[in-house]
Amino acid sequence: MDRHEKKQLRDYIGEHLDVSGTRLTDHEARFLGNFLDQYDKTYKGRTKTHSRRRPGWSSDGKYIRNETFTDTFTDGVGIRQDYKYQDDDGDSGESTNVITDARGILNWFRDHPS
Repeated sequence: MDRHEKKQLRDYIGEHLDVSGTRLTDHEARFLGNFLDQYDKTYKGRTKTHSRRRPGWSSDGKYIRNETFTDTFTDGVGIRQDYKYQDDDGDSGESTNVITDARGILNWFRDHPS
């Protein structure tokens, strides 16, 4: 990919995702370009949920934590990550993170192979 082509692709990616301070290889830039081209028909609204149980330790002893991870491709280009947990001792919590930067999207796909 020549310099001019890569700049055009980076500008296109920057219209939808935060690319500030992000270095992209040719492969990463092409991947993100394809991702953006296919976003509305392939990704938008798609949700992926997985759960797990794991033991943990606190000052009160051993407990079991039930965790749920839900990743949703938002209406605007991005991925919302919802995390919830419930411990068998009654403790619970939740958090949300929204990925709207180029490196974050690339990392999500690296961590979640199809």
